[in-house]
Amino acid sequence: MIRPSVLLFALLMSAPALYRYVTDEIDISQVLIRFLIAVPIAAVLLAGLRFVTAGYGRTEEPGTPTSPTPAEPEPDPSS
Repeated sequence: MIRPSVLLFALLMSAPALYRYVTDEIDISQVLIRFLIAVPIAAVLLAGLRFVTAGYGRTEEPGTPTSPTPAEPEPDPSS
């Protein structure tokens, strides 16, 4: 399913074509084609942004926590 943010970003990218339609410079089919081209481009760009910023804000301590185990007693050398 397409995220609403992708559709909003695609609409923002195709806004100049929509404005040219309002001023009656291009046809509605060209506006829709430009919007349909903008949707996968917006999806790829936002997926890349989500990938880059995925680790921000996480608080992880460095290293792996371990629990101590009791040591085995050493054998007595005199016996």
